[in-house]
Amino acid sequence: MDINELITIIKKKLQSQINIENITIEDKSFLHKNHKGNQKGKFHLKINIKSEELKEMGKIENNKKVFKILEEELKNNIHSIQILIN
Repeated sequence: MDINELITIIKKKLQSQINIENITIEDKSFLHKNHKGNQKGKFHLKINIKSEELKEMGKIENNKKVFKILEEELKNNIHSIQILIN
């Protein structure tokens, strides 16, 4: 799977299960290119979500919700994820 396909899947999954005003996803894999645990086909992502629904939850709860929704992608395509809720 390439990064653009992964980003599209992530956006669709999150938007279908969370009320989101805006979402941006950045590929930060280049920052980890020479790290020991870096694997081909596993991406490092920064997800910035503007959502009143998530903002009303605690940080742990909203992160758990995002992780649960992206469970399959985290297992297969994502090495590292940074989640920012606005």
